[in-house]
Amino acid sequence: MTSVASNVKIKVETKYLEDQSSAEDEKYLFSYTITIINLGEIAVTLKDRHWIITNANGETSEVKGPGVVGETPTIDPDTAYQYSSGTVMETPVGFMEGSYGMVTDQGESFSAQIPTFRLAVPGIFQ
Repeated sequence: MTSVASNVKIKVETKYLEDQSSAEDEKYLFSYTITIINLGEIAVTLKDRHWIITNANGETSEVKGPGVVGETPTIDPDTAYQYSSGTVMETPVGFMEGSYGMVTDQGESFSAQIPTFRLAVPGIFQ
């Protein structure tokens, strides 16, 4: 899944963490790796994040906060920043989407949309 906003391209890769999950306890762990690529001509800094996480029951939760994984990275032109994080869900399928609050080196703020991506136990087709 990929999104491009204000010359920022966002790629997402997901993985089900079977060894840390338990269907009996309705606990499904997923990791995701985000790559943020600056296609523009000026540096941008990721200031905050906003996630909306939806499980297969239609229940949503929101996560908002400064930076990502404890960092507020500045991404120079034609370079990328990558990080990995994770989430726990009560269902074997769900979706995440959101946005990053960004600011350019010239002080211009913008929102980079994170495309909706699916989290699913392999073999699940909900």
